[in-house]
Amino acid sequence: MDFNTLSQIMKNAGVAGAGGAGFPSYAKLNKAADTIILNCAECEPLLKLHRQVLEFHAEEILDALSVIADACEASRIIIAVKPAYKGAIAAVNKIISNYKNTEIGLLPEIYPAGDEVVTIYETTGRVVAPGKIPITVGVVVFNVETALNTARAIKEGAPVTYKYITVCGEVKNPITLKAPLGMTYGELIDLAGGATVDDPVLIAGGPMTGMIAHRNDVVTKTSNAVLVMPQYQYIVAKRLTPISIDMKRAMSVCCNCRMCTDLCSRNLLGHPIEPHKFMHVATSGVVSDTKPYINTFFCSACGLCEMYACGQNLNPRTLISHTKSALRKGGIKIPDDVAMKDVSATREFRKVPIDRLTARLGLTKYDVPAPLDDTLLDARKVRIMLSQSIGAPSVAAVKVGDRVSAGEVVGSPAENALSLPVHASISGTVSEVTDKYVLIEAK
Repeated sequence: MDFNTLSQIMKNAGVAGAGGAGFPSYAKLNKAADTIILNCAECEPLLKLHRQVLEFHAEEILDALSVIADACEASRIIIAVKPAYKGAIAAVNKIISNYKNTEIGLLPEIYPAGDEVVTIYETTGRVVAPGKIPITVGVVVFNVETALNTARAIKEGAPVTYKYITVCGEVKNPITLKAPLGMTYGELIDLAGGATVDDPVLIAGGPMTGMIAHRNDVVTKTSNAVLVMPQYQYIVAKRLTPISIDMKRAMSVCCNCRMCTDLCSRNLLGHPIEPHKFMHVATSGVVSDTKPYINTFFCSACGLCEMYACGQNLNPRTLISHTKSALRKGGIKIPDDVAMKDVSATREFRKVPIDRLTARLGLTKYDVPAPLDDTLLDARKVRIMLSQSIGAPSVAAVKVGDRVSAGEVVGSPAENALSLPVHASISGTVSEVTDKYVLIEAK
């Protein structure tokens, strides 16, 4: 398949990065790539779906990677996976000889091995420069479910209408479900047997990077997990603290020990992000030294600094993210010429093991199987969000009263912009249309 045809197929199907960021996948395709990496690191504690999907759908996924590599004229495909994912590795090994220039790249059992900058270094030895993207080192990275969605688009012309999502924590039956886009988190929790604690707090995503959510929030193309947590749990308390309190606590107790920097995964690869220096200038009101502020642009927001490294229980990542956002709103851009250091000689000794991280977060008791049910759930009502990827939101293409079929376009991509269409996940009648979503009822 030629490059332009593949790009159009992926765009028409609405394929976006399913690992969380949601970058339109057609825009990642690039003939400058010599290596295509499938990122199956899934290194956040409790998340299960990527390894499960790879085990269930290895052939479709490798088919898609082969088509992508041919279209981009890439000479190497790497399946980046952790040794503990034995089922996924076995499924790939069973068929890998059918695919040219394809190999398994074993990742260390650490966090954040799934940060694509880390994934690239661990599998190829190449270092993506600060503020740059993988293609600058000849690499394109796709998530497992992104590759599966691409396979469905190529073979069946099928658009993205559902998402695999793990529901775990304080639920009776932790499970990974195949949910139509637009289903509510509350419905998924009920299908997992319901919550086992009163007034639980929901976190959408992983315990390190996920956000507080609500039962009526809905599944989108970037949903990966719903964690059901008791109100007193550590990862919940971290997210419920007001940023004004975060700053006051940092001003009063940060001792500038530099543990946050010593364990920073990007700093260890030579990037200039130094959380301890940022904490110093931010909490002391220093404005003459702007570098620590500018260098917040190079934070990956993995959360190790505040969820694991800081002995004072402070929140460097939260303050850094707040600062980075303020800089962008103020029109400040990432500098073009950024100096970087060599990969740290101490990096191997500062990697954070997943088991240790899970224990530190108080999540060990929740680290149980969440088996994948590959049956598409039946939804009676869905709220299809018009913005489900990075870039401009799609524009509603239907009106109230329209009858739509599953897979039909209900949101067209914005013109002359990085944008993707969104599709109906069920057949039914459009009952509400806003600039944010389209509501469909199966009636």
